[in-house]
Amino acid sequence: MRTSSNPVFRNLPRQEGGGYANFGSGVAGAGQYGQQVGNQYPNQYQPYQQAPPTTRAMTIDDVVTKTGITLGVLTLSALVAFGLTAANTSLAPLFVIVGGLVGLVLVLIASFANKMDNPAIVLGYAVAEGLFLGALSFMFTDITFGGTGGSALIGQAVLGTFGVFAGMLVVYKTGAIRVTPRFTRMLIGATIGVVVLMLGNLVASFFTDGGFGLRDGGPIAIVFSLVCIAVAAFSFLLDFDAADQLIRAQAPEKAAWGVALGLTVTLVWLYVEILRLLSYFQND
Repeated sequence: MRTSSNPVFRNLPRQEGGGYANFGSGVAGAGQYGQQVGNQYPNQYQPYQQAPPTTRAMTIDDVVTKTGITLGVLTLSALVAFGLTAANTSLAPLFVIVGGLVGLVLVLIASFANKMDNPAIVLGYAVAEGLFLGALSFMFTDITFGGTGGSALIGQAVLGTFGVFAGMLVVYKTGAIRVTPRFTRMLIGATIGVVVLMLGNLVASFFTDGGFGLRDGGPIAIVFSLVCIAVAAFSFLLDFDAADQLIRAQAPEKAAWGVALGLTVTLVWLYVEILRLLSYFQND
């Protein structure tokens, strides 16, 4: 059985074999498949089983709408945070710390308390991460914090983020890379490795300047950022596959909020890594 490197998608229903080129498409017998999943694995696949008769099943339109709303709230929050930090630079570290911590807590609640489909949690995450991204973007591009590039750097990072997203969607739709259990295991292992290195570098930075050199802008830092970007990009394939499984299993319409949350988590990670990588070249 496949799982996802994105913790938000861990409890979604799964299907046999490797999914590809099916995101958003319906298949004959999808309702029967969803019922079989619910009957065969009544505990493992909670809370998303086949939608009851009184509940509309999730569609690709629901995924697009909920994801659009989530990203819209995040963008608005980021713009507000950027404007406030530009007016008062002392707010930047506060927004980064508070926004990052609140966002992390909300993701953990959604993941481990089975609240992925709760719109309040999803939109709350969007607001928190908006504060985080807005302030972080300001810090990366303002000379007060040693940054350079200004709004042009942010625009490049946003364009790169959605370019990668669109590219991976095409890869998934065309089946150029197939989501198989082996592929999933490899990607999860790579994600865990990247996170461990990030934490190790953070701890090491408390004792030595620059830690292991993974974030100091040098050659090793550039290579590490490229690896992080690649892992985040390939994570979209697992996110698309998880959404595809929900649609095929005819999960309730509210499950689209969980998909929106999962995609947003990956987009935020990818944007931060691209912004960081671009800032290295600006500082050269």
